[in-house]
Amino acid sequence: MSAAPHIPVLLAEVLAALALKPGDLYVDATLGAGGYLRAARAHGLGHAYGFDRDPQAHVLNADIAGADDVTLIRRPFSEMAEGLADHGVTAVDAIAFDIGVSSMQIDTAERGFSFQADGPLDMRMSQEGMSAADFINSASEEEIADVLFHLGDERASRRIARAIVADRPFARTSELAGLIRRVLGRGEPGKDPATRSFQALRIHVNDELGQLDAGLVAAERLLKPGGRLAVVSFHSAEDRRVKNFLRDRSGQAPAASRHAPLAAPTRAASFEKPMKAVRPSATEIARNPRARSATLRSAVRTAAPAWGALGGTAIEGGRT
Repeated sequence: MSAAPHIPVLLAEVLAALALKPGDLYVDATLGAGGYLRAARAHGLGHAYGFDRDPQAHVLNADIAGADDVTLIRRPFSEMAEGLADHGVTAVDAIAFDIGVSSMQIDTAERGFSFQADGPLDMRMSQEGMSAADFINSASEEEIADVLFHLGDERASRRIARAIVADRPFARTSELAGLIRRVLGRGEPGKDPATRSFQALRIHVNDELGQLDAGLVAAERLLKPGGRLAVVSFHSAEDRRVKNFLRDRSGQAPAASRHAPLAAPTRAASFEKPMKAVRPSATEIARNPRARSATLRSAVRTAAPAWGALGGTAIEGGRT
C-alpha cells in the first residue's frame, strides 16, 4: 500500500455545502483515506457511516472503525440504502461523494491503475471480478474500441483496439502503456498518450458511471427533507451525470425551443435548485495538483417523494 498521503479535495467547500450540525446522521459514500469523514466528525455528529468497496480503505481507517460514532461498511455506494438498512437507518441528513480513483489507489503500483509504474494490469477497486487484463485479453476489437472512445474520449480508439487484439495477451501496465505509446507516438505535450485509455479501462472495469447513477438515486431516497448532498467529480462524463441529475430533479429543465418544446412537469422537484458549481482555487491546485479537474456540485433535498431509478445508462453513439 502506498504511503503517499491522500489530500481531500475541496474539503472546506464540501463541509460548507453539507452544513453539518450536532446530532446529524452523515454518510461518506466514498470513504477512501477518510478525509471527509474525519473532518465531519468535528461537527459533533450523531453518527457517521463510511462506505467503500475497496478493502484497503477499511485498512486505512481501522483506527476509527471501532469508534462509537462511526460505522464503516464494505459495500459500493450504489448499495447505500441496503447497507444502512442493515444498521436500522432509513434516512440521513447529509451525504458526500468523492467520485473516481483515489490517490492511494493510483500510487500503489500493485493495484494496476497507473501507467507511470509497472504493475499487474488490474484496476479493480473492489479487488474482485473482472480485471482490466481480463477485459482486453478477451473482448472483441469493437468492444475495446467502444470503451476507449466513449469512456476515455480517445479518438484513436480503433487503432489502439486493433493493436491490442494483435498483440495480446497483456498482463502488466507497462506492456499496455508501451503499446499505446507506440501506436500514438508522442501525443499531446505534457500528457502521456496512455492517459485516456487507462482512464477508460478503469471506468469500465469498475462500472463507475453505472455506480454513480445508482448512488445518486440512493442518495435521493435516503436524504431527509432539508438533507444536503455534495458530489465532487473529476471527469467530464461524471460531472455531466451529476449536473443533469440535479438539474432534472430540481425542475431546472433545459430551455424550450421551437424544435423541442418542453413537456409539462409531471413530478414535484426532489431537490432545490442546485448551488453554483465550485472548483478548486489556484492555491489548492498549487498544493495538490490532482485537484485541478475537480468540480463540486451540491443541492438540498425537498420534501417531495424520490423519483427513483434513472433511465438507461448504456453507452450510446458512434466512434471515429
